[in-house]
Parts: sequence; structure tokens; C-alpha cells
Amino acid sequence: MPTALILGASRGIGLEFVRQYRADGWRVVAAARSDEGVAALQALGAEAHRADLTDAGQVAGLGWKLDGESFDVAIYNAGVIGPRTEGAQPISREDFDGVMHTNVLGPMMALPLILPFVETGRGGKGGVLAVLSSRMGSIGAMESNRSWLYRVSKAAANAALKAVSLDARHATCIAFHPGWVQTDMGGPGADLTPQQSVAGMRRVLADATRRDNGTFHNYDGTPLPW
Repeated sequence: MPTALILGASRGIGLEFVRQYRADGWRVVAAARSDEGVAALQALGAEAHRADLTDAGQVAGLGWKLDGESFDVAIYNAGVIGPRTEGAQPISREDFDGVMHTNVLGPMMALPLILPFVETGRGGKGGVLAVLSSRMGSIGAMESNRSWLYRVSKAAANAALKAVSLDARHATCIAFHPGWVQTDMGGPGADLTPQQSVAGMRRVLADATRRDNGTFHNYDGTPLPW
């Protein structure tokens, strides 16, 4: 039975990944930071763990719980948008700490810990390790500086994914822009439903090969510039 790990899975895109993989008969291991999130995951049949991915001790504890696992797909989904500024305006230390801890420190703690479990995925051929990033983190495609703290944090998360990909020997590491999705962050007027976004990303994950290691993609597989 194929196995997926979803981190940051209590709602929105993360929860939809759990729902779709479970519907296709996958075993799913997932993490959420609240009791309510854990309950939602368990209701879908996932093996749920409670973990705050910005807490080093809890991330290390999660790694201990995952000892001996092998994942065909692992997805780091946790993220926050922070202040929705209209330009390159000064930001507070509190806002910086909140966004960067979740969007950058979290992946930098979790990805190196998860990679060994993905290296043995797909029958030892190497699974796929993905980070949910954003086109807003692309420096090459930047045409607006709105919500610039979020943009900076996602550019840093992309760098973290790229760095981890250099340690991968069998696994394939990729960053995703999920599209503009109808979630709490994207709002009800967004282009895509979570179902559409996740279905697209799952197709890309299923077709990923080592040639894709260290790359950045739109939810439909279109390459994006760093």
C-alpha cells in the first residue's frame, strides 16, 4: 500500500491531500497542531499526530514517532500569509517572527528530518518530497510587491527546498505553487477549489522523476522560475 505524509494537514489544501489520497486507498500519516485538526484527520482514516511545526522539540518528537517509516510522497504544507501590505513597507519584528518561523524555520527543521524517510519510498527507488510554496516567492516572476513579507518567506522556503534537494540521492524534491485556491488564505473568489489544485499537484507528484529534483512547478506541472 502506498504511503503519504502530509504535514500541516488540518484544513484547506493539506486536508484535501489527505482526503484524496485516502479515497484512492493510500495509507496516510498526517500532522496538525490542534486537537480539532487531529480529529478531522482521524475522521478521514489518517494516522494523525499533533505537532507544532515551528517548535523544534515537537518536530524532533515527530521524527522519533516516524522512525522506520518509508514514504512514497511527503508534503510540507504549513504556512501563513502575515500582513497584507500594498508595497515594500516597514514591518514589525512580531510580524517577521511569526511569518518566518512558520514559513521558513518550519521547513528548515522538518525537511532534513523527513528526507531519509522519502529516500526509501517507491520500493527503494525514492519517493517525492514536496513543499507548498507560492508563485509569490518567485524572484524571477515578481511583478508586484504586495504582501512582501510573505513573498520573502516563500523565496526563502524555496531556497530551503533547493538546498535539501542537493542532499537527495534517490528522492525527488520539488516546490509547488498550488494556484490561487479557495482557502482561508486565498478567499472565496480564488480561481481554484482545493479539489482542483490538489488533483493537479497529485498528477505532477505521480509523474515526477529524478530529472525534476530541485525544481519549482505550478500545480499543473508548468515550470516556474526561482
